[in-house]
Amino acid sequence: MNMVAGNSKTSTWSASLSCVTFPPPILFPQQSGLYEYKIFGGLADCPPKLCADVYMDLDFRKQWDQYVKELYEETYDGEKVIYWEVKYPFPLSNRDYVYIRECREMDVDGRKIWVVLAQSVSVPQCPEKPGIIRVKSYKQSLAIESDGKTGSKVCMYYFDNPGGMIPSWLVNWAAKSGVPAFLKDMQKACCSYSKRT
Repeated sequence: MNMVAGNSKTSTWSASLSCVTFPPPILFPQQSGLYEYKIFGGLADCPPKLCADVYMDLDFRKQWDQYVKELYEETYDGEKVIYWEVKYPFPLSNRDYVYIRECREMDVDGRKIWVVLAQSVSVPQCPEKPGIIRVKSYKQSLAIESDGKTGSKVCMYYFDNPGGMIPSWLVNWAAKSGVPAFLKDMQKACCSYSKRT
């Protein structure tokens, strides 16, 4: 990841669910004035394979992620591409993403680690839509492994630039609270996902 040198900042976020623990994210300043997030934490009672399965299941995400307006995967020129429209609160315009992602199960010195990489791409078959702002700069890296008990340790790097006329301080505030909140929602989704299968 390309990170601009500078002093890291931390937020005052803290977990409200006892089964999900994430300390404040570490923020890396970008030249855009936005931040790239590095988050470490744990999801109790959610094994890593289950976490990876939930994260990769787009149809299931439509059920538990309240911000999904549209989400699907298509194959263009032999490459799987995901289209994702995100609901933004009024009066802001919705954002959409076109990105590729890959999930691999790796063995590192006897430790099983699930790694998910995602990055925005430009695909002519997915043109921009009127009234929706295309997020052209998005990247995410997620690593999940066992916590040695019944849960998972999670490490995430995240950055996106939502574009439009939103002040960078507001974007940073929303992402600082939104990324950990997403992971808490994912923990709840893992519980219901395991009951479905």
